[in-house]
Amino acid sequence: MQIGFIGLGNMGAPMAANLVKAGHGVAGFDTAAPMPEGVTRAASAAEAAKGAQVVITMLPNGAILRAVAAEVIPAMAKGAVLCDCSTVDVESARAVAADAEAAGLGALDAPVSGGVGGATAGTLTFMVGGGDAAFATVKPLFDVMGQKAVHCGGSGAGQSAKICNNMILGVTMIATCEAFALADKLGLDRQKMFDVVSTSSGSSWSMNAYCPAPGVGPKSPADNGYRPGFAADLMLKDLRLSQQAAEGADADTPMGALAAELYRRFVEEEDGRGRDFSAMLPRFEARHRG
Repeated sequence: MQIGFIGLGNMGAPMAANLVKAGHGVAGFDTAAPMPEGVTRAASAAEAAKGAQVVITMLPNGAILRAVAAEVIPAMAKGAVLCDCSTVDVESARAVAADAEAAGLGALDAPVSGGVGGATAGTLTFMVGGGDAAFATVKPLFDVMGQKAVHCGGSGAGQSAKICNNMILGVTMIATCEAFALADKLGLDRQKMFDVVSTSSGSSWSMNAYCPAPGVGPKSPADNGYRPGFAADLMLKDLRLSQQAAEGADADTPMGALAAELYRRFVEEEDGRGRDFSAMLPRFEARHRG
């Protein structure tokens, strides 16, 4: 396929590179990042979109997505698909999809899970909202860039799945870090704690696959000085999106709200900015009750 790829940062660049390796033609645009090898540099987002069967965007937030969509939709050929892989608010995802469909285009919101490592290895999971025909068009590209693509429903369903998933992740990581800090103060060996919890009812992805305690479990950012990984800043963004969605849907999410506030404090008032989201463990280690 001929693909336009807009947003070639830490996630977009390896995704585009994998498409090139698979034999697709990729025209790329980014305001600052260098082009991955094999990607043709376009002078603008609209130029990258011209002639493309699929335009993929990987952008920081909903406002930027709306601005880019307003530029590329008029440049795209009817029948092409606009596939946004950013993590943005549900309202922006649905608004962009409506504009694309009104212009005779397919539209997908397809946020990802798996981080930079998954983008590089081509093992991302895509959570996809949008129409059946658009999903069928882009599915071969999802198969190149990831290991799984789940069609979650209509427009906005991909973003909904992502923010619900990451609300669970934020809450369980905090609980895991709290438990390790408590175990330390009770004199329980961290490895014994892992051996019990990872095979018991307290097990979770945060414990089993991404353990926040250095030297325990599979290798994780905790073993690399808590360098991201998945940055606490990004977890805060996703938790804020979950709370924005909860407010709009009149949903009661007290644990999600508390997780958002704890990550806000960690990132904005403490030393969490630029650290992995599992660096909540040393935060709790240093704190006392009250």
